Amino acid sequence: MEILKLNSKNLKEINEKVESLIKKGKVIVYPTDTVYGLICDAKNKNAVQKIFKIKRRSPKKPLPVFVKDIKMAKILAKIDKNQEKFLKKVWPGKTTVVLERRKGKKIYGLDKKTIAIRTPKYKSLNDLLENINYPLVQTSANISGEKESTKIKEVLNQFKGRKYGPDLILDAGDLKSSLTSTVVDISKNFKILRRGVMPKEFLDKIKI
Repeated sequence: MEILKLNSKNLKEINEKVESLIKKGKVIVYPTDTVYGLICDAKNKNAVQKIFKIKRRSPKKPLPVFVKDIKMAKILAKIDKNQEKFLKKVWPGKTTVVLERRKGKKIYGLDKKTIAIRTPKYKSLNDLLENINYPLVQTSANISGEKESTKIKEVLNQFKGRKYGPDLILDAGDLKSSLTSTVVDISKNFKILRRGVMPKEFLDKIKI
C-alpha cells in the first residue's frame, strides 16, 4: 500500500499516476469535497469487486459513481428536463442523486434498476474525472460499519494490517470537517434516502 502526499504543486503529476493506476484496475483512496473516498474504474469488474473486499461490504449493497458532468450522467441514467434542472442546482456539489439506469452500460457494483451518481466539487478530483473521461465507482474510505472520516490518520488506521487494502492512498492532510453527501432519490418521486451535508430545507426548496 503506497502513500503519496497530494498538494497544489504536484497535483498534475499525482493525477497522471492515479489515472494510470485506475486504468490498471487499482483502487485509490482519494480526498473529496466531503470525506476521503475509495475510487476505481466503474467498467472494471475486478476493481469494483476489490472495493467490496476492502470495505467488507456486501455485494448486494450497490455503490455510487462519480461522473464529470451531466452529459456523462445522461449516458448512464435516464434524465428528463425536470431532473436535469435539479441536477444543475446541486452539481457540482455534495448531493448524490439516484436515477433510473440505462440498459446496456457495462459498469459494475450498481443496482439493476437505478444508479446513485454525483459530480463532486473538488479541484483535483474534478481534474481527474475530466482527464479520465469515464465514471468512477466511489464510496467512503472506511470499513463498512466504521466511521467515515476527513482525517488522514483515521483513514490510514482503517486499513492498517488488513488482508485487503487500497493500492494507493493520497494524503491531502485533514480535509475540512464534513458529513457524507446527502442522497436523494429522484428516479420517480423526490425522497431523501440519507441525511448528509446538504440541508433538507435547501433540497426541499428546489425539489422537482
